[in-house]
Amino acid sequence: MKYNRIYQDIPLQCDTEITLDAGATHHLTRVLRCRIDDRIELFNGDGHFYTAGIQEISKRQTVVRITAQSSLEADPPLDIHLGLPLSKGQRMDFAMQKAVELGVSVITPLVTEHTAVKLPEKRLQQKQQHWQQVIISACEQSGRCRLPLLHPTVTLDAWSQQQVSYGIVLDPQADNTLASLPAPAAEMTLHLVCGPEGGLSNSEIVQLSQHDFIPVRLGPRVLRTETAPLAAIAAVQMLWGDFR
Repeated sequence: MKYNRIYQDIPLQCDTEITLDAGATHHLTRVLRCRIDDRIELFNGDGHFYTAGIQEISKRQTVVRITAQSSLEADPPLDIHLGLPLSKGQRMDFAMQKAVELGVSVITPLVTEHTAVKLPEKRLQQKQQHWQQVIISACEQSGRCRLPLLHPTVTLDAWSQQQVSYGIVLDPQADNTLASLPAPAAEMTLHLVCGPEGGLSNSEIVQLSQHDFIPVRLGPRVLRTETAPLAAIAAVQMLWGDFR
């Protein structure tokens, strides 16, 4: 049976009662219309989910009793670190949400040469908190028990200079395709980066290539900034990950 899933950033243990936070209480009472004795699933990112029964529920608080713990969620066969350039409107939220659903392990928001979104530091911090909630909600929906790690926003230059064992940069002009590449070794992290609305500049492609990123085209069409990374993640999951 499928239960409603709720994230709680606290230790969870069988045969204990806990009081859920205000956000979870609001969601359970106002959105899901849960009642006493209803069952839900809790997770906190430790790789397990916990079955719980509602003992007390009101507009102010929800008390649940944890009755069971699942086995540990298996590590993904493909560790994907997505470099995602900032984009306008809801595009960033959409790309981040779907990337989580598709199985990425790490997301780093990026500022590139053609990034059209310019955010002051305070606003960027607010966005970071918002994106963390997007990730949590995507995990609740998709059944993931571990939260992907969200790094602070950095420049593409800084991101590209990290130690990369297997890097792919999406480039519509590239000769390589994903099908032409060898599979990453089991211990490797796949670093994947796409361009913003204006695309990556030629100098940025060259820079990434100098740091061992392989330029790859996805096909004959130029994809939007929120579509390209999702198509690439789905493709690499089919080739080397857990879609097989």
